[in-house]
Amino acid sequence: MIRIAVDAMGGDNAPSCNVQGALLALEENNEIEVVLVGQEEAIRKELEGKTYDTSRLSIVNATEVIETGEEPALSIRRKKDSSIVVALKMVKAKEVDAFVSCGSTGALLVGGQVVGGRIKGVRRGALAVLMPTMKGFSLLIDCGANVDARTENLQQFAVMGSIYMEKVMGIKNPTVGLVNIGVEDEKGNALCRETYPILKNMKNINFIGNAEARDLPYGIADVYVTEAFAGNIVLKLYEGTAKALIKQMKAALMETFRGKIGGLLIKPTMKKMMKRLDASEYGGAPILGLTGLIVKAHGNSTEKQMKTAILQCIDFKKNDVNTEIAAAIGAMANEEA
Repeated sequence: MIRIAVDAMGGDNAPSCNVQGALLALEENNEIEVVLVGQEEAIRKELEGKTYDTSRLSIVNATEVIETGEEPALSIRRKKDSSIVVALKMVKAKEVDAFVSCGSTGALLVGGQVVGGRIKGVRRGALAVLMPTMKGFSLLIDCGANVDARTENLQQFAVMGSIYMEKVMGIKNPTVGLVNIGVEDEKGNALCRETYPILKNMKNINFIGNAEARDLPYGIADVYVTEAFAGNIVLKLYEGTAKALIKQMKAALMETFRGKIGGLLIKPTMKKMMKRLDASEYGGAPILGLTGLIVKAHGNSTEKQMKTAILQCIDFKKNDVNTEIAAAIGAMANEEA
């Protein structure tokens, strides 16, 4: 059994969607146990009248909640009985194999590194998120953890992202692109210009060069490497553009009678396209480089998104991704020495 802690109190739709997502995950996969972490009374109220395997679901009480607007480091220190801190301690003690939360990103990042710790040799953990593309999906790393990253950080992001895509997503020898403002070697800011030749000469990744923002949706690489400032802008613009286009298409089809007829005819195709663009199909964003698996789900996650985020932990654990990352980072350190 793979044991997964779920933050019942984090996010905009807590605890309802978090608890329901956990129940859906239990129903879909019998290889997992779920530990709901949070205010026990509220959790039990959500479970009333629900049918589930009681042998695979338990509750750990945590009286406090870290709100999104709180200062991350301060909240981790002061709210030691919060659902996030309690669950992170469970990960550190190996009482659970993974932790999924749609709560404060900052608290998860700080807490994950302070409470749980990083894999030996990893300089910084990185948020890695799957984005839909014309070819299927690509991994964007980093998209929220390190706004002032250095070249050595991007090197490690490339390695960790490649391992994740191969071991969890099943892509052999995944390609790696450096997010930049042009495809030429000398393009970009100081960080990109310094990083490009280093990635190019690395033997343990399949580097294909620079990747411009307009090319990202086409899936020209399996892993897109960047620092979190650019990565977070790319991610949110990506999400917003997809939603705006779909909204505009729906509005245009409803303007005329002919459009409404056409809308009915293309409805099956539209549903298929919208499913590919649906974030709930891709789960949450793992924080790669930590000693334990922590997955950050979207703040306004639905029950379906929570379910997907929980289930994505299975392949991560089965393929022992952290051991692979530790070995790769260790090998890099030996080469540098």
